Amino acid sequence: MPTNVRTLFFAQAFAMCATPLMIFSAALATHDFAPSPQWTTLPVAVLVIGMACSVYPAAHLAARWGRKRLFLTAMFSGAVFSLVAMWAVMQASFGLFVFASAGLGSVGAVSQQFRFAAMESVEPQQRPVAASRILVAGLISAWLGPELVIFGQYWFSGVFEGAFALLGGLFLLALLILLAGYRNSRSPQGKAESHSGSISALIKRKGFLVAAFSGAVAYCVMGLIMTATPTSMSHINEFSLAETKWVIQSHIMAMFVPSLFAGWLVQRLGHKRMIIIGLAAYLICVVLGVIDQSFMHYWWALVLLGVGWNFLFVAGTSLLPEVHSESETAKAQGLNDFMIFGCQSVAALTSGLLLHAIGWVGLLLVTVPVCLAMLGLVMSWNQKISETELA
Repeated sequence: MPTNVRTLFFAQAFAMCATPLMIFSAALATHDFAPSPQWTTLPVAVLVIGMACSVYPAAHLAARWGRKRLFLTAMFSGAVFSLVAMWAVMQASFGLFVFASAGLGSVGAVSQQFRFAAMESVEPQQRPVAASRILVAGLISAWLGPELVIFGQYWFSGVFEGAFALLGGLFLLALLILLAGYRNSRSPQGKAESHSGSISALIKRKGFLVAAFSGAVAYCVMGLIMTATPTSMSHINEFSLAETKWVIQSHIMAMFVPSLFAGWLVQRLGHKRMIIIGLAAYLICVVLGVIDQSFMHYWWALVLLGVGWNFLFVAGTSLLPEVHSESETAKAQGLNDFMIFGCQSVAALTSGLLLHAIGWVGLLLVTVPVCLAMLGLVMSWNQKISETELA
């Protein structure tokens, strides 16, 4: 892999620590100064919403400024927002902490551009491998992010203050890595790109819809089920916290470990078959969760959920450059990520409501029509026709 891909891998590993750290610690950090216990989940929701609202502007800034300038600006901003979160905890300011969460979400939107930058750095046939390599970095951030809470205790008097101070240090480390190792793959498109094509033209193109909805369905179904799992296991079915933690950790591992070979599978099987296999994993996950709520059924269901997410996301990400012209890059990438993280936001906000309204089995069954609709879309898609649309 080129130097750019290796550089983006390590920068991604450090920059993406913000999300697992916030998921693990935001509610705990704000428990004593949030207006009420129900408000403690707001920072994570704002983090996801901030990401969803920022992905489209991030894509256009990448085209106008060049990726390197945008990446360096975002990493510096991430360090600043981390320190704002640290200060908010020290001052017991819930509003300031929510503001910092939104800022970290916008930085996360820029980090999502790393996978596109990696694909631009390799030959077209290597794009699936490059995209999957960047996702492997999620293994590091998924472990390191929550561990910052533990490490922070050794250098700072407050547990969560130390975690966010260390997060700021990781953003600065990512900045230095990008400054030293990343080179723009092409000159920024600037204004010339902004007037080419249209969003409606992209939406009418079935190949684009397959690529975008592959990622959107991946995040929507995964977000609904994963977010509800801890409550379903621990509060409803009375599994221990240790058992619940093991299921979630196994799920996270299953999300990223397949990236070691998912790119190779896309090369061998093609995008269409890879998406179908990912949907099959989702549907088997639902079947296992519906027929029984034993520990092993939860474990297998969540592992398959992680594998399905990876296959769908890698396939959709690596397909995207093949279904739009180069002049449409910013629009296509921005719209793609807006659809993905918009769906993730909806899933994160509605998962708990659905669980309490219709139960675990009902929540699982809600995902079936989504998977079947995606299956119908991909089965009706002819890649050769999509390629001629760009000619």
